[in-house]
Amino acid sequence: MKYQERKDNRKIKKIFFIIMLIIVIIAIIIGINFIINKNKEKYTIDEISSDDIKYYRITSNGLSGVIDRNGNVIVKPEYNTVKIPNPKEPIFVCLFDYNPSTGEYKTKVLNDKNEELLTDYESVNTIEIKEIISSIPYEKTVLQYKKDGKYGIIDFNGKEITKPIYEEIRNMPYREGELIVKKDGKYGVININGGKLLDFKYDYITGDNYYSKEKEYSLDGYIVGINNSEGKMQYGYLDSKRNELLDINFDRIYRMNNVEDDENIYIIAEKESKIQLYKNNKLLLDNDYQAIKYNEDSKLLILQKDNKYGVTDLNGKQILNTEYDQIQIPGNYIIASKSGNMETYNISGEKQENSLYSNIINTSNENYKITVDYNNKYGVMTKDEQPIIPNQYNFIQYLYDNYFIVGSENGQAGIINDKAEIVVPIEYEIIQKLENSDIVQAVHNDVLELYNKQMEKIVEMQDGKLDIQDDYVKIYSDTETQFVGIDGTLKTDFEIFPDNNLFASKKDGKWGFVDKNNNVKIDYVYDKVTELNELGFAGIKLNGKWGVIDKNGNIVLEPVYEIPEQNGEPYFIGKYYKVISGYEEEYFTDEIEE
Repeated sequence: MKYQERKDNRKIKKIFFIIMLIIVIIAIIIGINFIINKNKEKYTIDEISSDDIKYYRITSNGLSGVIDRNGNVIVKPEYNTVKIPNPKEPIFVCLFDYNPSTGEYKTKVLNDKNEELLTDYESVNTIEIKEIISSIPYEKTVLQYKKDGKYGIIDFNGKEITKPIYEEIRNMPYREGELIVKKDGKYGVININGGKLLDFKYDYITGDNYYSKEKEYSLDGYIVGINNSEGKMQYGYLDSKRNELLDINFDRIYRMNNVEDDENIYIIAEKESKIQLYKNNKLLLDNDYQAIKYNEDSKLLILQKDNKYGVTDLNGKQILNTEYDQIQIPGNYIIASKSGNMETYNISGEKQENSLYSNIINTSNENYKITVDYNNKYGVMTKDEQPIIPNQYNFIQYLYDNYFIVGSENGQAGIINDKAEIVVPIEYEIIQKLENSDIVQAVHNDVLELYNKQMEKIVEMQDGKLDIQDDYVKIYSDTETQFVGIDGTLKTDFEIFPDNNLFASKKDGKWGFVDKNNNVKIDYVYDKVTELNELGFAGIKLNGKWGVIDKNGNIVLEPVYEIPEQNGEPYFIGKYYKVISGYEEEYFTDEIEE
């Protein structure tokens, strides 16, 4: 009996050991899968600078191909179009044989040796990036492929990142590197590593389009939807880390993207035509509003209920009750009207009696405030509320230091200082500061002028156009070209392009090229020329037509192109010139306009 008990105990221990071993193995597998999935959730976006680009799309006779940086043809222009998902890499997706009944093209993938790649699939194509401004409108490290009627993603070497299990693959709006995929009739989100970010349970997914100057679209959240039993779409909201803030219970949802706050999310949610405001997942305003609008100047909310208006702050604190016929907040004052009477309040809701101004606007300089009187005339006061510029202008905008752009009744603009002295005459159609520079541009009667920070005129050019680069500004017309540094100092082309061996030069109304020692290398025979670009090509213009030379002064193409003025000065690679379109990626062409 004791022997049998010992035998049974050993059997029980053995079974227990096996069960524990299985549990440990399962736990290890779960842990490994968790780590793998977590690692898959991380991805990086390939950053591409102009110096990285090796390949460019071309068109010739209406068909597309590829050239390299030297203008050599890599893929002959014989396709309906060619997509270059990453111009650093020799991967070219060529589309041809359009089928009008399906709306699709056949595709083939070529490398820089014209060898066909990735031939084991029904088709291979790029994944287009939506709603993101980019000169490269594709995912830069992956492609989508089709096999057995379904889709998956692969890298450029043909490694399968996902199996072909999706009915649809497309880019997640505003979030490069994330993909909306459809599986078994439902949508989810994966990334370019194949990591699952959102489960496949939605009928609708999009981004909320929040943009941060510092973090760009990385804080963009997800608006998701599911059709209810009646077939009506209901919406919910997830933040950028995919935490559910609002459950799927609303007829409409959108984020107040003009509230610049990277820490908090303000969401308008509508149900049965009644509007609510949430701050993150907390209900902030719930009073059956018809509309809630955010005023960026005052950082206040204007509320509409029963066709009456009121004001709260971003924490839901009531500033003015919803009892007014109309409310405007042009700056630091609230102008409210009721029964034909107009009242002025500060942004704290305190009524302003006998105020001289209908509005006072803060500037980026704490020493100055712009004032607006009841005749809608603009002036300036100090931080101590001492008037220094009288209220006599149709508008005033703070520029920098002690300068202001002002506008007159006839629509002309000029610049004055804080002593109300005119430093740039009030006679221009346009005056504005060039972004990220100390330069002000002014335009009058098609004459472009540039001023430095001391309000000294540095350039004046009839029909001048601007080409703004990171460290300089080019001002050019059909007859002349000048360069100005970002600091507002005039520069020579020798300073701007120190690595060039040829430089544009003008003499007696004609253009040619000189070397670094001002020795003439190409005679002054052209009507206009461009400087050599970073790839070593320059334009030459004669009798209204453009041609090309290389960095050694050899003629690549005699002047034959009539390039439209809206393209600006032409940019060449070999015999091809750049075409810029607002609707597709840039490309180059050798097509001659008829």
